[in-house]
Amino acid sequence: QIQLVESGGGTVQPGGSRILSCVGSGFTFSNYNMKWHRQAPGKERQLVAIIASGGASTYYANSMKGRVTISRDNAKSTVYLQMTSLKPEDTAVYYCNVDVPESYWGNGTLVTVSS
Repeated sequence: QIQLVESGGGTVQPGGSRILSCVGSGFTFSNYNMKWHRQAPGKERQLVAIIASGGASTYYANSMKGRVTISRDNAKSTVYLQMTSLKPEDTAVYYCNVDVPESYWGNGTLVTVSS
């Protein structure tokens, strides 16, 4: 079955950086766009970034634009989210997602930005 497993979360100081990973299985990873979303405590889940199946095209939502880079390694069935200049308001559970076309989600990885 289709699975997405995120990793890389943890506690980081304000201004710091973090790289998240998401490994997909059970589907042909290289055929699908991949997305990262986040959900902060008490708030709705929001889109962070999208990367096209081949990796050549990306989209960033305004929430973290200029501070995140999405990338992928299709040989490893992995999508990454590199985050920099992190702020306390970036504290959230970060999820990866694929629509095949049914929507599948990982369990998320918690990033806490705190001094």
